[in-house]
Amino acid sequence: MPQSRWFRFGYGILLIFLIIWVGTKISFVFQPVFVLVQTLFFPFLLAGVLFYVLRPLVLYLESKKLPRAVSILLIYIAAGGIVTLLVYLLGPILQRQVNSLVQNSPAIIESVRQKIFELQQNPWFNRFPKGTNMNLETIFDNVSSQLSNTLSIIGMNIVNFIAFIANIITIFVTVPFILFYMLKEGEKAPQQILRLLAPMQRKNGKKILGDLDIALSSYIQGQVLVSVCVGIMLYIGYLIIGIDYSLILAIVAMFTNVIPFLGPVIAIIPALVVAMLDSPFMIVKVLIVMVIAQQIEGNIISPQIMRKQLAIHPLTIISLLLVAGSLGGVLGLILAVPVYAVVKVIVQHIYRLWRLRRKQETKENILP
Repeated sequence: MPQSRWFRFGYGILLIFLIIWVGTKISFVFQPVFVLVQTLFFPFLLAGVLFYVLRPLVLYLESKKLPRAVSILLIYIAAGGIVTLLVYLLGPILQRQVNSLVQNSPAIIESVRQKIFELQQNPWFNRFPKGTNMNLETIFDNVSSQLSNTLSIIGMNIVNFIAFIANIITIFVTVPFILFYMLKEGEKAPQQILRLLAPMQRKNGKKILGDLDIALSSYIQGQVLVSVCVGIMLYIGYLIIGIDYSLILAIVAMFTNVIPFLGPVIAIIPALVVAMLDSPFMIVKVLIVMVIAQQIEGNIISPQIMRKQLAIHPLTIISLLLVAGSLGGVLGLILAVPVYAVVKVIVQHIYRLWRLRRKQETKENILP
């Protein structure tokens, strides 16, 4: 049997596929592992994001000779005060807008339907051949029926819906405790990982972990700060132009802005729908606010905050978002870029170590 490097590589690939195939036949064995990962994924994901956001503050307070536990508690107290202040200032506004949105949702849906019907009667749409005419009303009916089906499913599975709400509450209760121990003992985790390596490999392992930490921290901290700034700018702009549900629209924009490139496009859709119910001039004002906010974000805020770029080509990011969105939905869109950054760092270091090893082997073969 051939023993060349490529044949051994092929044997390894076949062995991996065989293990995967056997695993699919005994999936019940891995069910507890799946449940464990599914239960812990979101709490640790949220705690990990907050860890990278709050770690610079912890390190700063620790540099002022404060114990780390005291620093974390001070940050918790300050964060609690900020959240309480925001709830006190913005809570009534948000509650009023949410109640208004819920009460007026049937009228809004009917108004949108009417606007779409009027738009479809426009002579511009009649220029399209009948076979290729864009039937917007049919699209809207499909979206409305899907929304109605979703609401009916929630109503019929009220127990599952309550369990979903309970899981969300559990996540928000457990995340502060997970975050506390991550901030307090997070620096020990790389040391524990390095102990698994041979002494000769720990130097390279430390460099890989350091580069991973830099890539993740720069991306997460930058995206969170930029998203908050964009949300604040849009809220101020929406207040100036007087659009309805300004706070809700700004919050939606703040959360969707974490998705590169597609985030601003997703954020502007609900704003344009609300503006369309007001007047055509309101649509123009919303577009102006969005353009101004994106120009400030792209030319002033991002260059100041996102100093440590991931050096990923925009076409690569778009391709990642298309694939990740198809595979993982919204979660895939959010995780695509940081996961790619981690994989990129690992692959670069593996390639670097492989080249060093090849050079070393070549020198050994040349020397007598």
